[in-house]
Amino acid sequence: MLRKLALVLVALLALLWLVTWMAGSGFFADVPVAGTPEAAPVSRAILDFKKNATEEAALDVGVARPKQIVFGDLHVHSTFSFDAFTLSLPMSGGDGAHPVSDACDYARHCANLDFFSINDHAVTLTPRRWTETIDAIRQCNEIAHDSSDPDLVAYLGWEWTQVGATPSTHWGHKNVIVRGLEDHEIPTRPIAAGLPLGIESINSELPSATLMGALALSDIEGGGLEFAAYQSELMDVTDCARGVPVRSLPDDCRESAATPGELFEKLDDWGFDSMVIPHGTTWGFYTPLGSSWDKQLTTKDHDPRFQRLIEVFSGHGNSEELRPFEEIAFDDEGNSTCPEPANDYLPSCWRAGEIIAERCLAEGIDSDTCDDRAATARQLFVDAPNNGGANVVPAYTVAEWQDAGQCRDCFQPSFNYRPKSSVQYIMALGRDDGTGGPFRFEFGFIAASDNHSARPGTGYKEVSRQEFTENRFGNFTNTAIGMNLGAPEYGAEAVPFEFDPSSAGPLSSFEVERGASFFLNGGLAAVHSAGRDRDAIWEGMHRKEVYGTSGPRILLWFDLLNGPGRAPNPMGSQVELAENPIFQVKAVGSFEQRPGCANNAVSSLGPERIDRLCQGECYNPLTLRRPITRIEIVRIRPQRTEGEDIVGLVEDPWKVIPCDEDPQGCTATFVDEEYRSSGRDVLYYARAIEAPSEAVAADPLGCRRDDAGRCVQVDPCFGRPDDDECLAQTEERAWSSPIFVNRPRPTVAAR
Repeated sequence: MLRKLALVLVALLALLWLVTWMAGSGFFADVPVAGTPEAAPVSRAILDFKKNATEEAALDVGVARPKQIVFGDLHVHSTFSFDAFTLSLPMSGGDGAHPVSDACDYARHCANLDFFSINDHAVTLTPRRWTETIDAIRQCNEIAHDSSDPDLVAYLGWEWTQVGATPSTHWGHKNVIVRGLEDHEIPTRPIAAGLPLGIESINSELPSATLMGALALSDIEGGGLEFAAYQSELMDVTDCARGVPVRSLPDDCRESAATPGELFEKLDDWGFDSMVIPHGTTWGFYTPLGSSWDKQLTTKDHDPRFQRLIEVFSGHGNSEELRPFEEIAFDDEGNSTCPEPANDYLPSCWRAGEIIAERCLAEGIDSDTCDDRAATARQLFVDAPNNGGANVVPAYTVAEWQDAGQCRDCFQPSFNYRPKSSVQYIMALGRDDGTGGPFRFEFGFIAASDNHSARPGTGYKEVSRQEFTENRFGNFTNTAIGMNLGAPEYGAEAVPFEFDPSSAGPLSSFEVERGASFFLNGGLAAVHSAGRDRDAIWEGMHRKEVYGTSGPRILLWFDLLNGPGRAPNPMGSQVELAENPIFQVKAVGSFEQRPGCANNAVSSLGPERIDRLCQGECYNPLTLRRPITRIEIVRIRPQRTEGEDIVGLVEDPWKVIPCDEDPQGCTATFVDEEYRSSGRDVLYYARAIEAPSEAVAADPLGCRRDDAGRCVQVDPCFGRPDDDECLAQTEERAWSSPIFVNRPRPTVAAR
């Protein structure tokens, strides 16, 4: 009898293990698919309206022969991306999958864009997902019928997603965009980034099928089975061998490049037309304290053939502005220390010490002991790996941090701002190219959404914070991807933080909840293009005749009037000039919006899809334009030597041009009277600024300040009810690409 019971028990345990293993291996749920775009093309009447409206606005401000200005989004994730997939699950408050096909339909009829690209994280693009992505993007373009004048151009791409644990190992995130869509124009595999913290393989860090199954079965209603199926597909892909030419690798392995230099080498090996666009450079959510772009300015890790554009603004915030504050300091021996508050900035490490001191004093402990604990907390913060300094404060709350780590006077800044990775800092860097000439970053500027629900161009209206932004990232603390096992309980003494990827989720070290308040509806890229087709838009991007906006479709022209040949040189141009440069800038505000969606969008998508995909709100312009209140000109004189102080080289603003707020636009001409006498190369760019309006998360922490300006109480966007859009006043804007004006180089006489 006992033997039979034992056999039954063993059989039940075996069955339980089998069911758990099968759940963790993805047998009980469907994997996400790319889907098929459904919507009809945009009507010709709408395309004619957009073209005619731009031409009329251009003529009103005196642009004689305007190119078309087309708007798009070159940074969009579907639920093939691991973070986007998790956001779509019930455990994160999601409403289900948003495949690649959604991006096509949304771009056409919700946002009414002219172009977009798909940019799922390469590390999670399995061979099946990559093949389906290619098919969906091809189908999206085929809907347009007329490839010479399409209603929408969809580009193929992916994200190279690199995160280093220290400034020396951190390179950041870059999007790769591919020009063509034929088989001979597309890499066989997307190229992922190297893995952080010495991890050799993503498969070695994923839970076993049995453990994944146990986690899945513990949260079936939250999407645990779907999460397991997603992870199981990842584990079936093996890593490609290193050092092997790209065309000699198997089709079905996971290819990676540990540094930008390796990425450029692989793209060069393929030989296809492609672009690499850095983004989120100041986003301190994952960027380590003290990170700087200095190390990227080498001929190996910057290739201007590929790296021509940079993202100034996105749904993750603004990365434009340089500020003189320091989030961390280093002594002469390279040891990290915590700087005191300065330059209207409260370092997070300093605030960590204050929090510990406040808790300590509240427990009646003497002030000397509390001061010592505060000093220890500050040091532990800057010493913490994987950007996990906040975790040295046990069981902290969002309110306790006040506005520590934030740029207080930046326009819609990214979270935990990293100034030495700002676009202005990047553009001010200069080196010797090894032949006596200058070597610099000479980027054109764009903006994007960095959307994670297959919704390109969400910035057309300031609505639907829960769906159009990544606000739900704050929920990751409660998911398998954000778990932090063994988190310390509340205490009045700091604790060392050690990141163990085997017992914690990849996001568990980051300030997920506070950072979630900083997500915006996102920006757009604008291209001055000779036409609407794929090649014309690509050529406009390649010559850097582009600009970015914080969401609204502001029209912007910026030209050098007295360049070589005396023909105007547009934004993105690079010229040699001996005389003082003369510039002209022209800006026209964006259209005010009607509520809801136009009939064409509703008939193309249907009411149910309009409600879910567009959230009942589409790009739906009136003919009334918002006024431009001013235009600001930024002047940057790049370094001549590596050690030259950058702060004084960035003049922001250098000039402020007031506008009379005429809806027809604003025009100004100006000259740099100091250029010739300065003897330096200079770059200039324009910022066109609209009248104040409300925007989602424009005041992300809702700080209430005391008389000294200290943030003493917060009302953050994250945690508010779903129907609270967290609106606040802001000044929407557009950033032109720079015009690079260089001193004439001496010619070498022929021998």
